[in-house]
Amino acid sequence: MTQRVQLTPGHSKSFKALLALAGEITRAGADAGLDPLLLELIKIRASQVNGCAACLDMHTADAVQLGENPHRIFMLDAWRETELFTEQERSAIELTEVITRLSQTQDVPDEVYQRAMTAFTEAQYVAVGWMIMLINCFNRLGAPSRPRLPERPHVSVG
Repeated sequence: MTQRVQLTPGHSKSFKALLALAGEITRAGADAGLDPLLLELIKIRASQVNGCAACLDMHTADAVQLGENPHRIFMLDAWRETELFTEQERSAIELTEVITRLSQTQDVPDEVYQRAMTAFTEAQYVAVGWMIMLINCFNRLGAPSRPRLPERPHVSVG
């Protein structure tokens, strides 16, 4: 694979500002009562859609460290076909897919928005929307750069 210029260290002040924004959005989610694992599911699903290996590596590891069941991560791409996710998680995942594919969807369909507003308070919806925007930004830095993934121990699921 062709080695690429890494975008994040290339403009470190912007990247630091983006990391600070990530902290603010994470705090907004916590203040709104969102489960940190739900926010990780958003990051993982957007990164799957965008094909960002670096973000997938980071956020799947973060989710497992927070206590996420690896089986749910393995099944996330097929979430509609399982009963592994709560209604709130399903709404967040669906919203993530729609907003991540905005060039195709052009908008959040009314039925998707209505399901989200049933699943979330207004503050939670805002935090979810910002988290989706944020991970898409990180994906657009990571995917074109193809950063080398860290070595991770083999994970066995039993």
